[in-house]
Amino acid sequence: MALPPRAMKFSRDWITRPVFAFLLAGIVIAAVYFDKPYLEIMVAVSVMLAAREWHRMVGEGRFAVELLATTSVIWLSLAAFLYGPVAIAPPLVLAAGTLLVLGIGYARRSNPLWHAGGVVYLGIPALAILALRDFTPHGTWVLIGLFLIVWATDTGAFLVGNLIGGPKLAPVLSPNKTWSGFLGGIVSAAAVLAIFIAVLGGAVLPAALFAVSIAVAAHLGDLFESMVKRRFHIKDSGSSIPGHGGVLDRIDSTLFAAVAFGIAVFVFRLDPLFGAFR
Repeated sequence: MALPPRAMKFSRDWITRPVFAFLLAGIVIAAVYFDKPYLEIMVAVSVMLAAREWHRMVGEGRFAVELLATTSVIWLSLAAFLYGPVAIAPPLVLAAGTLLVLGIGYARRSNPLWHAGGVVYLGIPALAILALRDFTPHGTWVLIGLFLIVWATDTGAFLVGNLIGGPKLAPVLSPNKTWSGFLGGIVSAAAVLAIFIAVLGGAVLPAALFAVSIAVAAHLGDLFESMVKRRFHIKDSGSSIPGHGGVLDRIDSTLFAAVAFGIAVFVFRLDPLFGAFR
């Protein structure tokens, strides 16, 4: 016997969350569409704000030096990507910066592995986003596809999870996430990317299947941040975005999804637009 949908209680988040989600989405789409230097500025600012929340979270009150080092290293890696003479320079900068932050953490006796992990956690996705824009044909549409997957995953999970509820996905890590939300996010991502690729003139079924894999990565990014917050006993990474928490709370899915998207494109040579524009 099917269980009836559970009653939903009104929350202020039902207003603030979509309002700020649309506002942030508009900023992202504008930055992607207008390209240089707006996308680079958006990525650099997002990294700085997210790094502040990460180091404040893992540093437990001591994070200023680590924050300065992480932000500087990632910005330097982005500059090396844009202006450096060799492709290997950006990952080398990140590797050296990770060791630098690790050493700072050890010297200050302040969770060195967690602090150093922030360089990788934020730096690789930042480079992946710029690489997808610069090293793929029609990179603007590729990035829009990436963000559509992430937004559809988050929105579908939020709506279906609240509407249906049911068994918990990972109660130890995030007691509010459900299997229904997990599946709802995946289905939403597949549907949205399929429509997007259909409009562009590409192959719909492969696009939908690809969206499923990236949606899973987005869910894992969300769960990873939940794990870190649970480890350090905090509810949200910040409070700068009404209805969403902090910047890190807003981009946690994007961080994992961007890396998974980049691996699919640059390692497995997948066409991210599935034949569109040919």
